[in-house]
Amino acid sequence: MTSTPVIDVDGLNVRYGDFHAVKNLSFQVERGELYALLGTNGAGKTSTLETVEGHRAATSGTVRVFGHSPRDRRAVRPRMGVMLQESGFSPDLTVRESVGLIGALSGRADQVGRVLGLVGLSDRAGTEVSQLSGGEKRRLDFATAVYGTPELIFLDEPTTGLDVQSRHALWEAVDRLREDGSTIVLTTHYLEEAQQRADRIGLMHKGVFHREGTVAELTRTLPAEIRFSLAGPAPALPLHAVRGSDGGFLIETFALQKDLHTLLRWAQDGAVELRELQAGPTRLDDVLRSIGGD
Repeated sequence: MTSTPVIDVDGLNVRYGDFHAVKNLSFQVERGELYALLGTNGAGKTSTLETVEGHRAATSGTVRVFGHSPRDRRAVRPRMGVMLQESGFSPDLTVRESVGLIGALSGRADQVGRVLGLVGLSDRAGTEVSQLSGGEKRRLDFATAVYGTPELIFLDEPTTGLDVQSRHALWEAVDRLREDGSTIVLTTHYLEEAQQRADRIGLMHKGVFHREGTVAELTRTLPAEIRFSLAGPAPALPLHAVRGSDGGFLIETFALQKDLHTLLRWAQDGAVELRELQAGPTRLDDVLRSIGGD
């Protein structure tokens, strides 16, 4: 990574009249990263990304992309690919024509056939956009975003409407783009995608940046859980546990392996049957729910 970030946001505020959508937001995205911007509904993600992409002016604060204002389209746009939730292609154009048109507008050089092969649309090249399925349209959105292998790519809900095979193919293509040096900014409701692939994650709620870090750093802020029930009377538990209305027990812990070992040894020594035993680390969706409940 270089010392100069690809994206540098400092004190960003976005207002719509009296509504304060983004509040004093600051973050950076380094070259080569896959950075996921996540949040609850109405968190301000879209307003933030539209500003970084140059589609919206900031009310106040500073945004720089490659060291330039994102509103400087001549300097920034040829180096940036954007996959919106809905791109609104002309229904009368073919797939080939749509990719070629957007490619020409981007100012980047590439071969339409190569890009269609990358996203699995080669056999639909001559098909009009109006005849595509929802999943095929998403792949077309992706094709126009990655035309010319831009240095910076925004992926807004990229796998919505895709089947499992198409989702896998899209992420394989993203992996290849990263190998070529592209920086990726992702927003998604499929939190497992961010958890598996993001280098760092920023979490927003009600226009405010709550937390930022790697998956490990974010999930360490909440305890892991051990859940179980008992078949009958048993000795006193070796760990503090909360009993639920269903009779089951919950142990919250920041030392999952140690405490799980303690519980299992207690059960073995006392010939106690642990029913419906579940244990696992905190997940990203747990962290997001905790922010939404603040």
